[in-house]
Amino acid sequence: MCETLLPDTRDALLRLVLAGGPLPPRRRLLQTHADAALALRAGPSSWRASGCTAEQCARLAHPDPAALARAHHWASQPGHHLLPIHSDDYPVLLRHHPQAPLVLFVQGDPAMLWHPGVAVVGSRTPSPSGAELAAEFAAAFARSGLSVVSGLAAGVDGRAHDAALRVPGGVTVAVVATGLDQTYPPRHATLQARIAQGGAVVSEYPPGTAPKAGQFPARNRLIAGLSLGTVVIEAALRSGALITARLAAEAGREVFALPGSVRNPRARGCHRLIREGVMLVEHPDEVIAGLTALAGTLGQALRTRLDAPTEQARPAPRRAPSFPDPDYQRLWQALDDNPTGMDSLIQRSGLTTAQLSAMLLVMELEGKVVAAYGRYCRKP
Repeated sequence: MCETLLPDTRDALLRLVLAGGPLPPRRRLLQTHADAALALRAGPSSWRASGCTAEQCARLAHPDPAALARAHHWASQPGHHLLPIHSDDYPVLLRHHPQAPLVLFVQGDPAMLWHPGVAVVGSRTPSPSGAELAAEFAAAFARSGLSVVSGLAAGVDGRAHDAALRVPGGVTVAVVATGLDQTYPPRHATLQARIAQGGAVVSEYPPGTAPKAGQFPARNRLIAGLSLGTVVIEAALRSGALITARLAAEAGREVFALPGSVRNPRARGCHRLIREGVMLVEHPDEVIAGLTALAGTLGQALRTRLDAPTEQARPAPRRAPSFPDPDYQRLWQALDDNPTGMDSLIQRSGLTTAQLSAMLLVMELEGKVVAAYGRYCRKP
């Protein structure tokens, strides 16, 4: 469950976001004072010492009242959340990125940002076969228990989100380049609402931020940073999908590319990636197998976040292990040898979807649970 921010803290975080300008000075300011409210109360001398520009200092002292009121109103609505970078709820895969946002605006379930995911990106105008491949790969990832991360754009992004949502229990995360009170493209408003119901829509931009060209390449670093790996399906030589692939590689994540016809200009970006050493893939299982190492890293972070038992060197788990955490014990009792869907596990255990998603991942990585096609059972 996402922690509740004190009113002073929320106000200070929104002021830091609305100050705009270079990100490093505001990150240093927050790191120096450990709390946003203390950082604001430190005053102009401390702001300047952290490297804030004159314009940033002026906005910190006197933020746009309409923009601040709009942001407060948005944040007060049910299902709307702010995740500051110093919060334990901030997704660990993104936290250590040098350009990680100070605050993430989230509509939906913030826990879904911790769900192991794979980015699916590509052309806004894919060929018919490219659109079909986006849907097929996304559906396979969702059935395997991975979330599908993309940018809500036209083309490959939209097909990937929709395909993940059509899988029972499928999870998808949309990273957008506007404020969350807007939708771009506008025709994806219904899709955005569907994603928020079962997954999460996330932005670094405050409410009221309209779409601008420079914001779309910037949001691609979040798509890459939130994902274990990135799959590129049809991309021209100059495209946002290639930017996402480059950012993913720079962040130490896996990158995969689907080959295409030499006569298809939308495949040339994928072919360049393959020539540069990116893994060529023809089937979703190849991607899933390639993400094992990073999934283990995320699982360790989840164990720490949830205070789950830390795996130690010992023989294989017994048939009926005992868990110090009663929630884990309840989940174990809800599982059996038959694959069980998420809805049934919720009814049997009384736990929430967010709790179950995180706990099942930990138990799967520890070798206690087997996941297949969105269903879970005890490992034989």
